[in-house]
Amino acid sequence: MNKKRIRLKGRLKIYMQTSVYLGILLLLVDVGTYFLDTRAGFLLTCFLVLYFGMVILLMFYNRPVIINELVSFATQYGQIQKALLRDMVVPYALLDDNGRVLWCNTAFKSAIHSEKGFSKSITYVFPAITKEKLPEGDHEVSLPISFEESDYMAHITRVSLKGMEEDSDIMESGSYEGCLYALFLYDETALKIALRENDAQSLTVGLIYLDNYEEAMASVEEVRRSLLTALIDRKVNKYISAFDGICQKIEKDKYLVILKKRAVMQMQEQRFELLEDVKTVNIGNEMAVTISIGIGLDGLVYAQNYEFARTAIDLALGRGGDQAVVKTPDRINYYGGKSQQVEKNTRVKARVKAHALREIITSKDHVLIMGHSNADVDSFGAAIGIYRIARTLERKAQIVLNNVNTSLQPIVDLFLNNPDYENDMLINSAQAIESATPNAVLVVVDVNKPSLTECPELLKICKSIVVLDHHRSGTETIENATLSYVETYASSACEMVSEILQYISDSLRIRSEEADSMYAGMVVDTNSFVSKTGVRTFEAAAFLRRNGADVTRVRKLFREDAQEYKARADAVSQAEIYRNAYAISVCASEGIASPNVVGAQAANQLLNIRGVKASFVLTEFLGKIFFSARSIDEVNVQVIMERMGGGGHLNMAGCQMENTTLSGGIQALKETLDKMIEEGEIS
Repeated sequence: MNKKRIRLKGRLKIYMQTSVYLGILLLLVDVGTYFLDTRAGFLLTCFLVLYFGMVILLMFYNRPVIINELVSFATQYGQIQKALLRDMVVPYALLDDNGRVLWCNTAFKSAIHSEKGFSKSITYVFPAITKEKLPEGDHEVSLPISFEESDYMAHITRVSLKGMEEDSDIMESGSYEGCLYALFLYDETALKIALRENDAQSLTVGLIYLDNYEEAMASVEEVRRSLLTALIDRKVNKYISAFDGICQKIEKDKYLVILKKRAVMQMQEQRFELLEDVKTVNIGNEMAVTISIGIGLDGLVYAQNYEFARTAIDLALGRGGDQAVVKTPDRINYYGGKSQQVEKNTRVKARVKAHALREIITSKDHVLIMGHSNADVDSFGAAIGIYRIARTLERKAQIVLNNVNTSLQPIVDLFLNNPDYENDMLINSAQAIESATPNAVLVVVDVNKPSLTECPELLKICKSIVVLDHHRSGTETIENATLSYVETYASSACEMVSEILQYISDSLRIRSEEADSMYAGMVVDTNSFVSKTGVRTFEAAAFLRRNGADVTRVRKLFREDAQEYKARADAVSQAEIYRNAYAISVCASEGIASPNVVGAQAANQLLNIRGVKASFVLTEFLGKIFFSARSIDEVNVQVIMERMGGGGHLNMAGCQMENTTLSGGIQALKETLDKMIEEGEIS
């Protein structure tokens, strides 16, 4: 470096030239002194000559020394800065504009366990930091990242190098527009551990209900009932105490539970062993005791956790009991649900609901009835039963029906062009929306999931809503219903409506067409009275028979054409037995008006194969892939279909998939089965 060419500036330059400025000021004073006294002026002139000589000598002598000291200080200062940056506690690295590490300090090397440094792309170590996530302009980007067992908050700042070519001897001016990125890693491992520990220690609220308390007590001798209750209490209390929880019995068949969130997570990992443990209590009782568990957690306050627990236990009971439901603000998890719900012999609930329904309908002047989209025989038959109730109570009634499939067409034809029924008895969704007045009541049958109804918009328009369904409730339910009657033990919606009909009015008379429709709905949903049938099922069928239902006429309604029969037979013959227990097949849709119905029939027939625990038939229809799932009692197909976005019953369920193919649907089904078997949810 040529020190003579170095020019000073700023305050240092002013400081170095101060002596010259003072000499000039003294020269002016000397000129004024000559006017006062010549000798004094001459003496001052001699002093000025000596002063300027010394100043000039010192300036030329000290300047190189000062410059040298400045250069040395700057060099040492830069080394100190580099040492401080290298030894800084916070991990720090410089990246090029492609995210490649150019330089990193000791702390960064230690953080990534690299003693020799690191010169690869930062994405190689931290996959979350990609080139697309690097900041632009003056904005700083903060990203949470993890490496091995450590958690970091990465702060990335863009350092522009535009203009650096002005001081460069190797780059032309204006030829470089690049930048560097400064990466700082702030270790948040201890903070995250503390937050997780605090979250794990947070309290949750749970409710435990005995599903069949009355029935279990009735099945044991009276002198041993207190022993049965004591054994159940012991099982529940022992299970909760093992997780350091508090269990308080609030009613004869209900418990309030307080647990830490960590305990709930452990219960989830073990899939709530209490569900199966309680069933082992047997002191001669003919009926095994089952329980339902509802737990709420992650609420803002304890009261909200309790509300979550109430919602969870309602879902567990609505889905048939014998299961645990864990509800958080953003999701609901289900566990268990392997037992078939026991039919209750008492009809008290049906009578109470019938009277409530009569009160609601008589308070309105218009009744709209709708089932689920792509209506089946059970849905339409139940709608016909509600139509007869409304007409008996002298209220105008209309059934919302958009599309009619081939299996339903023979039954619909019984009412079309029939002089005993109004021409506007059946309407579509658009007509229903127009006729929905403020004084109308909407009755939803055979479905409790809003998105699956024939016309979801009606649920928002009508203020008074009644829900009658026999399917197990899912996460999505019809909210704010004036009356909700969901009984999962019922074989069909037609069975429920048949019971209600008996308590509506003494003057109620069912016509033969209506009785045939409801009887047909029961036949379809019970697979000709071999599935989900109980005493009340046959009592409802007997009631319909007494009111004109004819078995022969109903059987003729179910006759199908040869093409559908061949398609069903082909689906059965080509079935694949997956994992030696699950029958999977595809039903052809070409030339068939309602292939999804044929697929469901094929799924029922596949259960007749020895060793098959569950059957699944896929059908391509209306641009979607329809899944029909069936089982007898070994597998809960509802939870399988729920994993794939559907739902249904323990032994009868289904779902729909869009934007996929039949092969893609089969692959998704197999992956779901594999995962659930691995988790132990199915066997």
